[in-house]
Amino acid sequence: MEIAIATNSDYGYLKERDHHILQSLLLHKIKRNEIYILRDENENNIGWMRYGYFWDNTPFMNMIWVDEQNRGQGIGKQVVLYWEEKMKHMGFKLVMTSTLANEEAQHFYRKLGYRDSGCLLLENEPLEIILTKKIM
Repeated sequence: MEIAIATNSDYGYLKERDHHILQSLLLHKIKRNEIYILRDENENNIGWMRYGYFWDNTPFMNMIWVDEQNRGQGIGKQVVLYWEEKMKHMGFKLVMTSTLANEEAQHFYRKLGYRDSGCLLLENEPLEIILTKKIM
């Protein structure tokens, strides 16, 4: 598996599949190198990871997507650990993410050392669990 920084050539792929980001922000995130593309051994796109910054100073992983047929192979873990290492090299000591309380992802993040750090409750939505991890 290859993890590559998304480029403008990945825009169509992301635009078609990532429905959790405003289209107007997608190119901006690509230009800021805040999206990683996941590719299989044949260089086919199989997913992506997108992040931003909480309070403009703490890396916050917003989205990991791995195509269903490629799940359960450790790809998600690989990209999270890769991203954490990149953030550490940039000088960050803490990273964040979140997941809905009714999703299994919370267990995935906890296995990777993330700790519950709070929650957010939006009207008519399940509880959002905020998770953090020290990466010093």
